Amino acid sequence: MNKSGQTMGVAIISAIVIFIIGMMSINFIMSEVTDARTNLNCSDASEISDATKLLCLVIDTTVPYWIWLVISIAAGAVIGRMYL
Repeated sequence: MNKSGQTMGVAIISAIVIFIIGMMSINFIMSEVTDARTNLNCSDASEISDATKLLCLVIDTTVPYWIWLVISIAAGAVIGRMYL
């Protein structure tokens, strides 16, 4: 097997490891998001200000952004090894 094939195998394995670790850390992020939403009283929109509503929306998008970040890093690891 040539060096390019070995490098691609290592890249795929490292991307899988990055993906697994990133998805496992969502459990820790979800508990912090839940605590933040509870402390900001995000469930009752009539009692909070507009700035707090915006902050609640930003907090709610934390998990989808985290998933997107993990997938991007894993894909970047594979693509980066393919062209180097």
